[in-house]
Amino acid sequence: MASAAAKQAPKIVSKASAGGAGAAGAGGGPPIMPLASPLMGKKKKPFLGMPAPLGYVPGLGRGATGFTTRSDIGPARDANDPVDDRHAPPGKRTVGDQMKKNQDDDDEDLNDTNYDEFNGYAGSLFSSGPYEKDDEEADAIYAALDKRMDERRKERRELREKEEIEKYRMERPKIQQQFSDLKRKLAEVSEEEWLSIPEVGDARNKRQRNPRYEKLTPVPDSFFSKHLQTGENHTTVDPLQGLGGLNTPYPGSMTPGLMTPGTGELDMRKIGQARNTLMDMRLSQVSDSVSGQTVVDPKGYLTDLNSMIPTHGGDISDIKKARLLLKSVRETNPHHPPAWIASARLEEVTGKLQVARNLIMKGTEMCPKSEDVWLEAARLQPGDTAKAVVAQAVRHLPQSVRIYIRAAELETDVRAKKRVLRKALENVSKSVRLWKTAVELEEPEDARIMLSRAVECCPTSVELWLALARLETYENARRVLNKARENIPTDRHIWITAAKLEEANGNTQMVDKIIDRAITSLRANGVEINREQWIQDAEECDKAGSVATCQAVIRAVIGIGIEEEDRKHTWMEDADSCVAHGALECARAIYAHALQVFPSKKSVWLRAAYFEKNHGTRARRLLAKARSSAPTARVSVCEKESSFYNLSIFLRFRLEVFLHLETVSTHPVFMKSVKLEWVLGNIEAAQELCTEALKHYEDFPKLWMMRGQIEEQCENMDKAREAYNQGLKKCPHSVPLWLLLSRLEERVGQLTRARAILEKARLKNPQSPELWLESVRLEFRAGLKNIANTLMAKALQECPNSGILWAEAVFLEARPQRKTKSVDALKKCEHDPHVLLAVAKLFWSERKITKAREWFLRTVKIEPDLGDAWALFYKFELQHGTEEQQEEVRKRCENAEPRHGELWCAESKHVLNWQKKTGEILAQVASKIKNTF
Repeated sequence: MASAAAKQAPKIVSKASAGGAGAAGAGGGPPIMPLASPLMGKKKKPFLGMPAPLGYVPGLGRGATGFTTRSDIGPARDANDPVDDRHAPPGKRTVGDQMKKNQDDDDEDLNDTNYDEFNGYAGSLFSSGPYEKDDEEADAIYAALDKRMDERRKERRELREKEEIEKYRMERPKIQQQFSDLKRKLAEVSEEEWLSIPEVGDARNKRQRNPRYEKLTPVPDSFFSKHLQTGENHTTVDPLQGLGGLNTPYPGSMTPGLMTPGTGELDMRKIGQARNTLMDMRLSQVSDSVSGQTVVDPKGYLTDLNSMIPTHGGDISDIKKARLLLKSVRETNPHHPPAWIASARLEEVTGKLQVARNLIMKGTEMCPKSEDVWLEAARLQPGDTAKAVVAQAVRHLPQSVRIYIRAAELETDVRAKKRVLRKALENVSKSVRLWKTAVELEEPEDARIMLSRAVECCPTSVELWLALARLETYENARRVLNKARENIPTDRHIWITAAKLEEANGNTQMVDKIIDRAITSLRANGVEINREQWIQDAEECDKAGSVATCQAVIRAVIGIGIEEEDRKHTWMEDADSCVAHGALECARAIYAHALQVFPSKKSVWLRAAYFEKNHGTRARRLLAKARSSAPTARVSVCEKESSFYNLSIFLRFRLEVFLHLETVSTHPVFMKSVKLEWVLGNIEAAQELCTEALKHYEDFPKLWMMRGQIEEQCENMDKAREAYNQGLKKCPHSVPLWLLLSRLEERVGQLTRARAILEKARLKNPQSPELWLESVRLEFRAGLKNIANTLMAKALQECPNSGILWAEAVFLEARPQRKTKSVDALKKCEHDPHVLLAVAKLFWSERKITKAREWFLRTVKIEPDLGDAWALFYKFELQHGTEEQQEEVRKRCENAEPRHGELWCAESKHVLNWQKKTGEILAQVASKIKNTF
């Protein structure tokens, strides 16, 4: 621009002359020729051919500034003249439109609608100003700040975006994910099912199925030869050309190519040669694209492509980054073993095993004293090469135990393994691991000899001493253990092994002395007696069959570190823990010690009796001892013993109960005495004893109930009714008595009397759910369902939070309304086991097996004492579960020992089932349940 201005500067002479020239030009007249000047013949100035200096303004030195000519602003045009662009869009087709648009773009929008209190104007207020170097530096600083702030929030933003994407994928899964389960099920399709799938028909029309016009016919060679003879130009491939281009020579000067010159015949052999030549040139071009480095091997091109495919699910870019990073680590610190190991494992993962081997061998050269590098090299190399690597490692690290172990593992022959380990022991005789590995390969006699040498080399190894003691005879073993105690006076296992040795040889009287001496010796040597560790050792002795040692250890450490007020609670927990671990003798020893310390504690005696009942045969002797040691616990002992033993035991025990009646004559003793005679079949004795008991305790309702039930069993309905009525006079608030009397009247056919008895009972005992439930069931059994529904509505008004009423109300409804009723029941009694059981039965009736099982589990978890829930659950698993699930329910029920439940008590308290265990009662109750719902 400066040179152009310099060339135009002589034309601007003055304002008048410039204006005249412009006017003349505008008028279209002939151009005015410059006059001849005497200066034209002079020599040219030297600066005329040079570029103008920086910041030069033509005419500034002589004051010729501010002049504008038509050549500067262009020809004068009207605002309505069309623009040069014939295809301009509307609004830009005239000169005025273009000028207005440019002016609008330059003007800044400073309207109030474009202003924000926080951000200011939407556009830049200085966009029309010059962009200088300071502005560029400021923008760079702000860009760096923005980048820094973005990095600070990068992790949170990426985590949030990841969670949003996962949530989006969960809400809107891909079609591939929706059909993934169906694809997996294809593996279960048999061959016959696969072949039986019908073929899919072709839905295309006839023209698409039969595209006759698209049929292709191979062109014969005669066609090519005919046209080659008629043509004058021929294409050939010149091997000497760098890019393998095409050459079209004249017929007389063509090089040997696709056809033989002068014959016009097609040479198929030369076509193959030309193709191979072209491929060779392309591969050569790619291989030489980097100077000094071969990128592609032309001979192994396809093989190299297959080897480049990674064999794992990682990203290729990540592999390249990891490889580059590890290479940098190796070059920075070549004596860093983890860098070589990580590089080799990376190449191993990506499928380049040979590269990994080369890398790790280079690592052994750079880090010859690294044990891990040698072991990694031995792992990556094949068998014989690995042996050579290990041999080389031994020369560099003759004291490495792990390398010797690896060398022994590489050997397949046992003799070779022994040879390697013995060579290792010559160099590293203090290694316990080498001795143990070597001893495991020897026969017992050779192992004993080797262990004798091992304990000399490693006198502080407890394992070697104990192994030697196990292989020696009794006398030699005692000497070995004594010597072991001298060398290692702080280890408890040597003392315990000595005690087990004495027990195994029949010297059980020495076991307690050895354990007591062990505690004293260890304390003298500053060893803290850890009670939990000793109990674990006792459990191991129990499992090994050393009962005397186990009990001696328990007696020695059971009271260490326990406060006096916490002894009972802690010992009971210890006993339960031993039972859970299967150490029954440990638990028995703990109970024996606890009974010695607490001879008058009823709970301890009962816990010990339950333990013997479930896991032993000493319960009778234990209870007899309990009766003599704890007189105040005789009643409870009588109650518990009544469920333990057979008939002969009870015949003997009955006499003892009668002897205690004078000293401990309470109503539970009378009740158990009557029950004893009743279950043994002595009805007359039971009646006499019940009459005698009622003289002393006429306000005890269970005696009246037992008297009436005995009469019912003897078919004496009148005497049974009399017994119930007398009992109700003495105990009017006993709900079970009212229920028994009502059911007696219903059984003999007196439905009206039974209804009246229940109404009277409800007046005596308001808000009693059991009485309302019996009234509803009475009407339902009589076939009066409408009256039953009315009574249920009244019952729910009077007892709105009764679970047994809501559970019954669910199944009084028709099937379509049961679900709604169950929702109402759950709202009123959310955690009531009867309601939960009713919901489980509802799902069972609807064949929703999974949901029914979940609600049964929830029921027995909330109330494990409800026998009806266990029975229904077991019945459910018998119909819909596996044998494992049935066995699990049975075991859980036996552990829970349920006591309550309408169906459960009807079977468990029956006189014919008094000797049956929980599992048998469970099966019996489940067999009587019918799916009437």
